[in-house]
Amino acid sequence: MSLRERFKEELKTAMKAKEAGKVATLRMIGAKLKDLDINARPKGIDQVGEDEIITMLKSMVKSRRESVEMYQKANRQDLVEKEQGEITIIETFLPAQLNEDQMRDVVDEAVEKTGASSIKEMGKVMGYLKENYGSVLDFSKVNGLVKAKLS
Repeated sequence: MSLRERFKEELKTAMKAKEAGKVATLRMIGAKLKDLDINARPKGIDQVGEDEIITMLKSMVKSRRESVEMYQKANRQDLVEKEQGEITIIETFLPAQLNEDQMRDVVDEAVEKTGASSIKEMGKVMGYLKENYGSVLDFSKVNGLVKAKLS
């Protein structure tokens, strides 16, 4: 089942179960996806692919994590809980992320395959990782691992 179909099915289920928070989050995902599709039309694309949807979802999670930090500093626990609830729902649609050891193995593989030997070649390594493991890596964590490996 594609992500688009999963969004629709989850929305139907949440509406029937009267889960207001989940319905709101799923509708927000749908609206963001529609915007993404509309922005892709000038390029001749009617609907963006799964990779673009995953990137969109990761962006949404990142944005909410930043909001959680700000709300915690402002002592707004109600908003923290709302954002964390949205993160939980959005993450159910993302592929499982690699753990720390798996990320190290993937970084080692990327360095070996690209032949990178210095920090100046970090772009090659990151490009390889994005192309081959883009949907299952947290690049904020991988960035540090690649730097450490090439230093």
